[in-house]
Amino acid sequence: MLRHAKHHRTLKQNLALASSSAFVSGIINVAGLVSFFAFTSSISGHMANMAKNLVTQNLYEIVLFLGWLLLFFCGSFLSSFTVKSFAQHSAYRAHAAPVVLEILLLLFVAVYGSHFYEETKLEREIVISCTIFAMGLQTGLVAIVSGGLIKSTSLASLFTDLGAEVAEYYHIGTKKDRHIRNRIFVRLTVLAFYALGGAVGGFFFNKYEFAVFYFVPVILLLMLL
Repeated sequence: MLRHAKHHRTLKQNLALASSSAFVSGIINVAGLVSFFAFTSSISGHMANMAKNLVTQNLYEIVLFLGWLLLFFCGSFLSSFTVKSFAQHSAYRAHAAPVVLEILLLLFVAVYGSHFYEETKLEREIVISCTIFAMGLQTGLVAIVSGGLIKSTSLASLFTDLGAEVAEYYHIGTKKDRHIRNRIFVRLTVLAFYALGGAVGGFFFNKYEFAVFYFVPVILLLMLL
């Protein structure tokens, strides 16, 4: 899934990357919501919460939500910087490095949550920070590899792009181009697997709690094939 980038990718490769990355995002987001009452793969809610705390002048919460926003940014930045720096030597290794780091972070969450987590406020914030940074890594990498086509954590952006492309495809003056149709297929795949991942994440977290985070690295390993 990660051996080719942008215009060199086939529809099959994009669909595989879209389904796996969106499935992971869905699992992580719902598992985070169920366990911490916080979104971990979507940061729009954190921006809204930070704005709310600006109004109430809650300095601690302002710094916390700002920190989470910056962690997502840093994850995306690190992925992009790594790919840009090492793609000339080995595109596959450059693409794989952020995924390996994401796997390590999620394994840390799985191990710590399963064996050491005591539900303190500090622990909650640290675990959320790890998952947000991991999602930033994934989002930045997937966006670069797919040339901006796949956005596995931003449903607002997804629906915006999907609406525009469906309108373009069905417009009377538009030629029914296969390129547009393929982009629509990819975006619908992201939507479907994000929802499926959310359902799976919620169901299995209720049964196995943090052990569900052991399953996510397996999916990420498949992305490395």
